Amino acid sequence: MGIENAEKAVAYGRERESRRGNRTKRATVKRLLAASLAAAAVGVCVASSADANPNTASGNTATAHATSSSTTHAKGAEKGRPVEVIDIRLDNDQHAETDLGPAGPSLGDFNSFSGWAVKDGRRIGLGAGSCKTVHIEGKKSTTQCLITVELDRGSVTMQSLATKGATELDMAVTGGTGAYNGARGIARYWAIGTPDECMQLRLLR
Repeated sequence: MGIENAEKAVAYGRERESRRGNRTKRATVKRLLAASLAAAAVGVCVASSADANPNTASGNTATAHATSSSTTHAKGAEKGRPVEVIDIRLDNDQHAETDLGPAGPSLGDFNSFSGWAVKDGRRIGLGAGSCKTVHIEGKKSTTQCLITVELDRGSVTMQSLATKGATELDMAVTGGTGAYNGARGIARYWAIGTPDECMQLRLLR
């Protein structure tokens, strides 16, 4: 009986150690998953712009003060023309929707908005614009959007069609002032309307 009890005690101990090990593994996996999701949310601009700025691949982001943005040859740029890449965090500040005509979605409805361009917790500029409903198909509304972003070296203007409620958008850069006079390129937005919203300007120089 003594030997049998000893064997049972050893088996029980091994089972407890196995359960404890499984709990530890599950907790580790959960922590890693949470960290990965947080990194994905915070680093959306950096991850999405890696092909535009070789410095991002080594961990040096291109997120830039308007006077210290990076200039590089982005993938797909016109041959011989460098591309200035400016990554900006957006802090949405004001927003209003105007419902014209019949109640509910209809042509001519529009929304106006503004927000701060932020880097390292400091405001470096102001962006503002509006989107007007120009097409409705079932529950899908398409808007025409115009935005101007003012930075310390000048302003950049952009426009595009956008599906209402979309969280990502590419806009055509149509011009600018100051250092950005005559600018052309693309403005890319991610996580629109969320605390993680950011924008990347890719300007042909």
